[in-house]
Amino acid sequence: MKRTSLIAALVAVVIAGGLAYWLLRPASAPKEIVVYGNVDLRQVDLPFNGTERIAAVLVQEGDRVQQGEVLARLDTRRLEPQVAQVQAQVAAQQAVVDRLHNGSRPEEIAQARAALDSAKADAENARRQAERFRSLIAASGGRAASQQDLDNANAQLDVANAKVVSQQKALDLAVVGPRKEDVAQAEAQLQAQQAQLALLKQQLADANLLAPSDAVVRSRLMEPGEMASPQKPVFTLAITDPKWVRAYISETDLGKIRSGEVASIGVDSFPHRRFDGWIGFISPVAEFTPKTVQTEELRTSLVYEIRVFVKDPDDQLRLGMPATVFLPLTPGPPPAGKSAS
Repeated sequence: MKRTSLIAALVAVVIAGGLAYWLLRPASAPKEIVVYGNVDLRQVDLPFNGTERIAAVLVQEGDRVQQGEVLARLDTRRLEPQVAQVQAQVAAQQAVVDRLHNGSRPEEIAQARAALDSAKADAENARRQAERFRSLIAASGGRAASQQDLDNANAQLDVANAKVVSQQKALDLAVVGPRKEDVAQAEAQLQAQQAQLALLKQQLADANLLAPSDAVVRSRLMEPGEMASPQKPVFTLAITDPKWVRAYISETDLGKIRSGEVASIGVDSFPHRRFDGWIGFISPVAEFTPKTVQTEELRTSLVYEIRVFVKDPDDQLRLGMPATVFLPLTPGPPPAGKSAS
């Protein structure tokens, strides 16, 4: 009986000692920080740059589109003739500039020199005619020719001499070529027309609405036949990369994390999977916890927003999906090739 009591007492002492150790042992340090948030991504409202009637809409809600893919088209039947007209004007003005740069042709110079020679011959003939009348008047005392005849001959001589001067100037201009100011003016007109042509070509290119990046069509807001404008989006696109979880961390845990630190993300839709990620942004400003965020802290506690970027190559995470972020306290390097932007 005494032996049984002794064993019972020893067992009680062992249990009491174990319980005391369990209660009084130092708490083990946590291995990770757990925060809560929601999946976020960028969205794009995509309008046309121009104002024209929509000719075709090529994608539907839910379609995956690639960067540069044509999503819709405008009617270009009024724009294409304008492009053709300005192209013709540019070609004509280019010919003018080329002609001015090339200067006078040898045939034109020869023509101007021949015209000068003809004017000189006419002037020489007019001079001889005036000399003849002057001699007749002097020899006959005014009976063989009148003073009026001499005056007419002198006038014809003046006209012939003026033509010689004019043709000489024309020859000089043909040899020298066009003025620099004329060339500059023609080149400026050509540049203005080329700029107008570039604008029209850009407007023609803008008639195709292109996807700015890989995305999913979230909303199709306009249909063929409607009048498009830069103020009216045709689509709303959800950008599939990058994605991040917008979460909030308390001030007491803020010093335990750093930008670029690896993380893992869990969502209720995939309970047995964790997505890889990394901290891409830590807010420098404290704020009160938003009402939509679930944390274990008091709602009035000051927290800091963080963005944890997620690798989601299969596009399984959706906008607004609740997520749990696990931040290991042993920091690791950021994933290769990723940036926190």
